[in-house]
Amino acid sequence: MSTNPVVRDVFKTNGSAPVEYRRVYVWELPVRAYHWINAIALTLLCVTGYLIGHPLRISYSQEAYQQYWFGWTRFIHFAAAYVYVFNFGMRIYWGFVGNKYAVWKTFLPLTRKQQEEIVDVIKTDVLQVKMHGEISTGHNSLAAFIYFLTFLVFCFQTITGFALYSGMSDAWLPHLFRWVVPLMGGEFAVRFWHHLFLWFFVMFVIVHIYLSFYHDYIEGRGTVSSIIGGWKFDRVKGAGNQGAKEQGDKTV
Repeated sequence: MSTNPVVRDVFKTNGSAPVEYRRVYVWELPVRAYHWINAIALTLLCVTGYLIGHPLRISYSQEAYQQYWFGWTRFIHFAAAYVYVFNFGMRIYWGFVGNKYAVWKTFLPLTRKQQEEIVDVIKTDVLQVKMHGEISTGHNSLAAFIYFLTFLVFCFQTITGFALYSGMSDAWLPHLFRWVVPLMGGEFAVRFWHHLFLWFFVMFVIVHIYLSFYHDYIEGRGTVSSIIGGWKFDRVKGAGNQGAKEQGDKTV
């Protein structure tokens, strides 16, 4: 008697052919490093930025000179901003030299196929009238375009943040943005817009995490783990992986 357990083949049950998997190296190490460094820096910036805009009232039992919590809050905010900017500069560079999943042209819906995929993803992720459409190995076109818009907001926050910092710093980098303050109508206006876009990032992070796990669930291809190891899994219909091998991909 065979001791092998009986496994229900859901693909045969549904009338489809058996599905094989190939492992595709999608996110290179610089992209993964950028993602996690950016995640840490952005979290620190959002938390400390909120505290700077709405300081906590703390009743001290010690003398004021023995406390420096707000000073540390500002220091962490400024330090995280520098990490954030130089990390983003690395990502800009990698957008020109990285693999086909990282280059800048993937972030702009310039082709009809990309535009149709945006509509398809909206039906899946927003309206939820479909389980899923065509599955992209890298970013789907809607996600890629939203990331591009997010990069623009990164630039805006960098410019307004250093403009605010220029009034209290002697460093050369913040002083490059002193012209922004009079252009936008003074520090109050700059601070207002800088703080407003903090909430853009808060909402972005919430939606980003939700959709990452959602697509991991409905696609079953290692969407979440891929940003740690770099590999995703593609479902390939056919007799073997060799026939489905895509030129330019590393497959196992």
